[in-house]
Order: sequence, then structure tokens, then C-alpha cells
Amino acid sequence: MNEKQKLKEVAALFLKLGFIGFGGPAAHISMMREEVVVKKKWLEEQHFLDLIGATNLIPGPNSTEMAIHIGHERAGWKGLIVAGICFIVPAVMLTGIFAWLYKDYGQLPEIQPFLYGIKPAIIAIILGAIFPLAKKSLKTVQLGIIGCIVLLLSLLQFNEIMLLFGAGFLALFWNSFTNKISDKKGNNWIPLMLFPVSKTALLAPTNFNLFLIFLKIGAILYGSGYVLFAFLDAELVAKGLLTRTELIDAIAVGQFTPGPVFSSVTFVGYQINGISGALISTLAIFVPSFVFVALLNPLVKKMRNSKPFAVFLDAVNVASIAIIVSICYELGRDTITDRRTILIAVLSIVIVFKYKKINSAFIVLGGALVGYLLMLV
Repeated sequence: MNEKQKLKEVAALFLKLGFIGFGGPAAHISMMREEVVVKKKWLEEQHFLDLIGATNLIPGPNSTEMAIHIGHERAGWKGLIVAGICFIVPAVMLTGIFAWLYKDYGQLPEIQPFLYGIKPAIIAIILGAIFPLAKKSLKTVQLGIIGCIVLLLSLLQFNEIMLLFGAGFLALFWNSFTNKISDKKGNNWIPLMLFPVSKTALLAPTNFNLFLIFLKIGAILYGSGYVLFAFLDAELVAKGLLTRTELIDAIAVGQFTPGPVFSSVTFVGYQINGISGALISTLAIFVPSFVFVALLNPLVKKMRNSKPFAVFLDAVNVASIAIIVSICYELGRDTITDRRTILIAVLSIVIVFKYKKINSAFIVLGGALVGYLLMLV
């Protein structure tokens, strides 16, 4: 298959995932695994798991960075760019439409009945994907213990990036203590470091200042979409450029539109400076992800081939799965609250585990439809 055909495949896949990718990063990664590991077999399970672990070690939206990684693996540098853009564009377009409606009419359309059924279905999709990944990542009793520790601390609301790096360093210490691991080739490595970043002075709601704000956020932000909203509150609401009501509505748009939650900044940029503000804000927040993945991707296989780094990466992979399980638990606690949502969740889980060839898009759409119908009863 030539490069042009591979690029078309990458574009088609990530455009589709961009339109159906409801539920946040954990759900997006679940859908990507189904497509590129199970169905298309573009990647081995272990390499996919390594990419998840590596992606969690850098700032930015995890599912977008996974899309960029996969695009690079399938079609090189052009694939890297095409995959990222195709995954982002559908969410940005839909968010832009909602931003325009909101600015002109002052309210969002009523979508709660559909969200009611989508969320339990998303939980089933995540569980279906992490089960085989968990089996693959739990290679030793040591990794199982590390995974349990991370899961417990994640449920106790410990910082995600601290847990990921902590798991890696704990595994290195444990192995060096018990097995006296030494890298005979003399390979040395330096872990990624987090540097404090000073606040950018915001003088006016110009596109240049928006670009600087969102470029900084995209370059330093770890964690979930809720961390993004904390940054937006500090950078925009506290400085009077955005009201807290507008921020809350931006959060709502990020939750009920497919694709990366970072597309919420399209909504925010539009409220501050119209179409140009939306475009500039979106570009700025996603650019760092392309740069980080371009720098990191060639190193992932080298990390696997280095014994100390392989130990570190295995522990990060287990920690990533534990954090996804924790997220799934939190989602379930907030979402599965009555008989109707329990019914949707159970039906979705049965379908996911028993009929593995069914596309996750149909499960999402089915959940939305059943949720809408049950809300009418």
C-alpha cells in the first residue's frame, strides 16, 4: 500500500472518530484501540500500550496526542499531521456552531436527554477496551501491586502526573533493589521535568494575547479537561475577559460534543473575539501537542529497548490503566444513578463484551436513543 492510500485511511479513520468520539480521552482511546489494534491491526497491543504510557508523560490532550502518534506510525510525518487535524476538526466545527448560537441567542440547545443515555454507554466502551490492555500490562506481581497503589491514590484524588512518574520511579527503585539492574551499554536518561511557568500578562482581548495564553496552556497542562477549566478560570474569568457563566457553558459544550475536550477553547475564543479569536485559540492550544509527539514518537521504541526505561514504561502503562479505571469509577458514580441508567449501562456492557465486532459508534448512538426514549417514559 502506497503512502497516499495510507494517508487516506488515516484521514477517514480519524474524521470518523472525531465525529463519534463522545466521552472524553478514556473513551476516545478505547475507540482507537478497537480500530487500530483489533480491526485494522496497524499496531501491536504492546506498542499501543507503550504509546498510551508515553502520551501520559507529556502535557496536552491525551487522546489527540494518541491520534497523532497513530498517524505517524501508519503514514509517517504526513500521517502525524493528517491524523491530528482530522481528529480535531469535527469537534472544532461543532463547537464553533454552538459558540455562534450561544453568542447570538444567549443559550444552548437542550441535549440533556441524549447525554443521559450516552454516558452509561461510554463507561461500557471504556471497560471493554481497558480489560485486554490491563491483562497485557500486568506482567508481574510487582506491576500488579503498583497498579493497585496507583488506583487507590487516584481514587483519593492524588495528582495524575505525580502518580504516573511516581509509579515509574518506584518500579525502577524496586527492580534495582531486588535485581540489581544495570544498563551495560551505559545508556543514560533524564526524566521529563516540570518547570514553573510565570503568568502571562494579559493587557487586552487581542488575538495575539489569546494565542500566548492558549499556547502556554497547551504546553504545560497535564490532566483532565477539568484542569483546563481551572486554567481558563485563572487566565480569563479572573481577568474579566470571560464570565463564569460563559465558562460553565463552555464546559457543557466540551462535554456533549464529540472529540477532544480542548475544543472548548474554540467556544471561549469565539465569545472573546469572534471567529478570528476562535481560530487563534484553537490553533494555539493544539500546536504544542503536535510538537511534543513529533519529538517523542521516535523515542518510544528506544525506550522499550532500554532495560531501565522499559521497567519505567511498564510501570507507567500500569499506572495509566489504573487511572482510567479510577476515571471510569468516578464517571459511573456520577452517571449511573437510577434504574434507567443502570439498565443502559448493563445492556451496553453485555453488548461490548459479548458482541466485540460491533462498532462503538453504534453503542454510543444506541445509548443516546435509549436514554432519550426512557426520559420520555
